[in-house]
Amino acid sequence: MHYWLGLMSGTSMDAVDAVLVSFEAQSLSIHGTHSLPYPDDLRHRLVMATRNQADPDELGELDTLTGQHFARTASELIERSGISSKDVQGIGSHGQTLRHQPSGSAPFSMQIGSAAFIAEATGVTTVSDFRSRDIAAGGQGAPLVPAFHKWLFESEEQDRCILNLGGIANITWLPAGNRKPIIGFDTGPANALLDAWCLDQTGRHFDDHGHLASEGATNTELLASMLSDAYFTKPAPKSTGKERFNIDWIRTHLQRFPDLAPEDVQRTLLQLTVTTVLQQLPQESADMTVYACGGGTFNPLLMNELRLGLGSVTLTTTGALGLDPQWVEPVAFAWLAKQTLKGLPGNVPEVTGATGRRVLGAIYPA
Repeated sequence: MHYWLGLMSGTSMDAVDAVLVSFEAQSLSIHGTHSLPYPDDLRHRLVMATRNQADPDELGELDTLTGQHFARTASELIERSGISSKDVQGIGSHGQTLRHQPSGSAPFSMQIGSAAFIAEATGVTTVSDFRSRDIAAGGQGAPLVPAFHKWLFESEEQDRCILNLGGIANITWLPAGNRKPIIGFDTGPANALLDAWCLDQTGRHFDDHGHLASEGATNTELLASMLSDAYFTKPAPKSTGKERFNIDWIRTHLQRFPDLAPEDVQRTLLQLTVTTVLQQLPQESADMTVYACGGGTFNPLLMNELRLGLGSVTLTTTGALGLDPQWVEPVAFAWLAKQTLKGLPGNVPEVTGATGRRVLGAIYPA
């Protein structure tokens, strides 16, 4: 059997998630999973780097330290699985995003986490830097997971929308029977602002089960101010990140509302996520089912508000399709590594805006 390993750490920067998987024609089997939290010091340094507080020496060190952490995560998973590393065909590592600027005269997307250290530590060929080739071809370089969504989740009978609720929310609309091109883009923040505000106010990295937000009430004026951000009405293809939606973004909008209670701000941020997702969902199908994945699926308040907003449209998770919502993205990067090493494209031009399909990633041989 051929095994593939996927590594993912999103904008929440809480841990590296790893999955060991095998692929069949249109299905997959998971043979092991592992999450390895970042040490507090490394996480703090990564957060500072996303705020442009890192000189070249710091960026170089972070690239190595993050790569070593990814390598440890992969090595521990392989060891626990009881599978020989020689049977792992390849590792796909998304890396840790520090900056995503896909527009302008010099577009780029920066993910660190040296794949050379992963390949050296595991003895497995490793693929990384998936976004750059798509950007070079005129695309956004993100989201890249819709190609995997299409491969695994597309249905002949049912219109489906895959909703990823990570730090940033993104959607993939999969029309039944491939009758129309798929649609995919970042809608805006999911957990990024919720986590940033919770950390700023409580010292906790996230609002566990939405408890802080549940104690507050949405402030409609603040919500309207936040919704005025031009990103939300920008047409696709589009992608974004914490370089735009961060604690400073929140503070800018709070300048007119200095007396709001922290829990009211938290609830308003949650409503911002709900509203921007609902406003940007494709309207092509009244029978569409929405399948959510990512860390936001563990926030019952967020899921309940989305469910209420969707009305007659069914909201569930990718678990209903056989893949636990926590592991969708690391599995996707294992699949993207397979595509790369087989010389097959991994992007969807209709989603990213690239001029064509491209083989993605840089390869570090075993």
